[in-house]
Amino acid sequence: MVIKISNILLSEKIIDKKILMEYEEYLIHRQWMSHALQLAQSAGEHGDVPVGAVIINSNGELIAEAENRKERDQDPTAHAEIIALRAAAKTLQTWRLNECILYVTLEPCPMCAGAIVHSRVGTVVYGVDDAKTGALRTVLNIPDSAASNHQLSVIGGILESDCRNVLQMWFTNRRHRTK
Repeated sequence: MVIKISNILLSEKIIDKKILMEYEEYLIHRQWMSHALQLAQSAGEHGDVPVGAVIINSNGELIAEAENRKERDQDPTAHAEIIALRAAAKTLQTWRLNECILYVTLEPCPMCAGAIVHSRVGTVVYGVDDAKTGALRTVLNIPDSAASNHQLSVIGGILESDCRNVLQMWFTNRRHRTK
């Protein structure tokens, strides 16, 4: 009986420790997504679709940050993810970003998902699903497709409501300005 009780207690401690670790990881994800949301706000204020991205290294240090600049730069590839991937590769002096985590406020499009796979990012954490062009799991699943040469972890829904609200408010304001 004592052994069973201690096994149960030990089992509960392991479960509690796992939950605590998952919660700590969740808090870290929220912190970096909040940073990406600030960048998204800046993009929106400058006339671009409000999407922000940050990349951290394996030590949890910020190595790149970006916001959409498509309209400002008149560059169809100037998505936050692409700009952040370029900056991270430059910082690390390698295109292989396999030990990095990319945080982005909106699920990446096919172009960005392809670049993420090719850069070997270890994990992508995003805020809100993109029902029109989401290419990590909503419309397409490029990382898990037969054409993908790299497997990565994908976590969606971090600060989902905040990310959705920023996008919805921006598009609502844009529609009202054009009338």
